[in-house]
Amino acid sequence: MQSFGTLSFGHYGPLGGGRRLTAADSMIQAIDLAQGMDDLGVNGAWFRVHHFARQHAAPMPLLAAIAAKTERIEMGTAVIDMRYENPLYLAEESAAVDLISGGRLALGVSRGSPETVVRGYEEFGYTSADPRGADLAREHFDLFLRAIEGEGLAERDAHSPFGGAAGMQRIEPHSEGLRSRIWWGASTRETAEWAARKGVNLMSSTLLTEADGRPFDILQAEQIDAFHAAWRAAGHPGTARTSVSRSIFPITTAEDELYFGRSNESDGIGYIDGLRSTFGKTYAASPDVLIEQLAQDAAIAAADTLMLTIPSQLGVAFNLRIIEAFAAHVAPALGWEPSRQR
Repeated sequence: MQSFGTLSFGHYGPLGGGRRLTAADSMIQAIDLAQGMDDLGVNGAWFRVHHFARQHAAPMPLLAAIAAKTERIEMGTAVIDMRYENPLYLAEESAAVDLISGGRLALGVSRGSPETVVRGYEEFGYTSADPRGADLAREHFDLFLRAIEGEGLAERDAHSPFGGAAGMQRIEPHSEGLRSRIWWGASTRETAEWAARKGVNLMSSTLLTEADGRPFDILQAEQIDAFHAAWRAAGHPGTARTSVSRSIFPITTAEDELYFGRSNESDGIGYIDGLRSTFGKTYAASPDVLIEQLAQDAAIAAADTLMLTIPSQLGVAFNLRIIEAFAAHVAPALGWEPSRQR
């Protein structure tokens, strides 16, 4: 494990007992938490993106704020639903955030998971013949990649009073190297292989649309292996990055035990988006037990980056304590070193 960070779902709303977390609270706490993690040497802060829901929906302002207040930590998404995106506007925003951060954006995109509304992307002005919108997502993604690669996409107006070189103009700003920090979220081996052929990194999904009775980590490790094989077959230089996400809670206090002591410790099988799927289990135990359990997780061993899903509604102090316990007592046994020591 070379890197680890957090994956926040960014929920806000009523918390019970008359308490309420506002959208402003959620974003400001995310910035504060990222600053604390940067001080610890944690490698990344990623955010789930959902529309028409009380969650993060417009991640770029949040990522820019984190970029401006941190020094080392990566910040990114896991994932942006490309069905909803204007590819050229996303290219402009992504390059801007990457430049502000000094090249620390790790942008995860995909078709996205089911939303809380029916075909919500149509309200954003996009239509698809595919009921799941997969063709739309990939069409948008292809144009997005062309834009961040610096391809000229619009012809300069020869009569423009603003000058500039003649010919096809690229999207501005342009951030050199951003293309190498794009990730695709995949829930199947076929999609992972497609991402490899495209030459982007792999975010293995929090669920796999496969359910053949084998453990989730074995299915996920096979997906990662298939991705690397397809990457090599495509002739891309270097080695692509791969990530997995897990719910992992080191239990070091009575409060931890109260919240997570009875968490599900087995994989789940269910249906999502009409497909039978496998969901990963939750790891919640003392640090020494966690080390033994995680060492047996085939997908964590196969990936270079681990994202910890965090209960963001519990606030900065609680989450930072969970993250610090993992960084101090568990992660080093899996091969991790803080970014500030590198």
